[in-house]
Amino acid sequence: MNLMRLWAMARKEVIQLRRDTRSLILAFLLPLLLLILFGYAISFDVRNIRTAVLDQDNSASSRELIDAFRSSGYFEFSAAIARTSDIGALLDQGQAQLVLVIPPDFGRKLGNNESAQVQAVVDGSDANSATIVLAYARAIAQSYSLAAQLDGRIATRPVSADSRVWYNEELTSRNMIVPGLIAVIMMIVAAMLTSLTIAREWERGTMEQLAATPVTRAEVVLGKLLPYIAIGLADVVLSAVLGVWLFGVPFHGSAWLLMALSTAFLIGALGLGIFISAVARSQLLATQMAMVTTFLPAFLLSGFMYSIDVMPRALQTVTYLVPARYFLVVTRGIFLKGVDADVLRIQGLLMIAFAVAGLTLAILVFRKEIR
Repeated sequence: MNLMRLWAMARKEVIQLRRDTRSLILAFLLPLLLLILFGYAISFDVRNIRTAVLDQDNSASSRELIDAFRSSGYFEFSAAIARTSDIGALLDQGQAQLVLVIPPDFGRKLGNNESAQVQAVVDGSDANSATIVLAYARAIAQSYSLAAQLDGRIATRPVSADSRVWYNEELTSRNMIVPGLIAVIMMIVAAMLTSLTIAREWERGTMEQLAATPVTRAEVVLGKLLPYIAIGLADVVLSAVLGVWLFGVPFHGSAWLLMALSTAFLIGALGLGIFISAVARSQLLATQMAMVTTFLPAFLLSGFMYSIDVMPRALQTVTYLVPARYFLVVTRGIFLKGVDADVLRIQGLLMIAFAVAGLTLAILVFRKEIR
C-alpha cells in the first residue's frame, strides 16, 4: 500500500465529484429530501378517529362516558345514530372508524353497582389501525370505570395497572421512525454513490489510463472510498441535526459513538457499491442493482417497517444478512436510549465484519485489465 498513490486516487475522485453535479445532488440533497419526505409521510400514530355514537340510554352516566372519549383527544365524534341498522352503512362509507354502542340499561346497572357493558364496533379493513383504536377504547373505558369507582358509584374495585413507558414516553411514532430512516437512507445513498465510481471510469474511457499506472487494486478501491466516507459522515450529521431540530426527536446518546459506528456501517455500504460498480461496468445497470439490493432489504427486512419477530422463520434468517438491521439498532439506541458501546458491541462487530466483507469483495472483483 503506497500512501502517495492512495492519496492521488482519493484526490482524483474528489475532482471528478466536483465536476459531476448529479453525484453531488445525490450525495447531499437526496438524504435530506428522503428524510423530510418519509419523516412526515410515515406515521403509526392514530388520531382524529371518526366516531359515531348510538346512545340507547341517554343518561348522565352515558354522557359522561361519551365526554371521556371526546376529551381524550383521539376521537372525533362525527355522527349520532338512532338505530343499530345504521352502523353498517357508516362503516361502509368510511364516515366512522368506530361506533360506540351504549345499551339502554347502562346507567341503571351502574346505579345498582352492577357490571355494565359497552360495545365498540370498529372498521377492521385496516387491521393495524383497528388494533390501536380498540386499545384506546379499552383504556378509556377502564379509566371511566376507575373514576366511577372512586366516586362511589361502583362498589366493585377493578384491578388497575400502573404502567410506565421508557425512552419514548409519549409513544410518538416519529421518535422511532426518524432514527430508523437515517439507517435506511444511509444504506441506500452510500451504495448508490459508489456504484457509479468504477462504472464511470469504463464508460468515460478513463480506465485505460488507470490501467497504465502502477496503482494497485486495493489502492484504487480505498482511494475511491475515502471521499465518500467523508460525504457519508457529513450526511449522518446533517440527518441527525435535522431529525432533532425539525422533528423534535430526542438525542440522549454519544455523538462520537454514533460517528464511529456510522463509519463502520458506511465502509461496508460503500464497499458494496464499489462491488456492484465493478460487476456491472454500466452506470445505469449499477444504479438499478444498487437500488434493488439496498432499498427493499433495508426498508422491509431491517425491522424498520415491520417487526422481525413476526416475520416467517425463513425471512428472519435472511434479515441477518441485512446490515441496516444492525445500524437501525444503533441509531435508535443512541437517539432514544442513550446506550453506550457495551450495549452495542455486537452490532458494532457485525458492522465491522460487513465492512471487511464489502471491501474484500470489491477488491477481489475489480480488475484493471482491459478486456
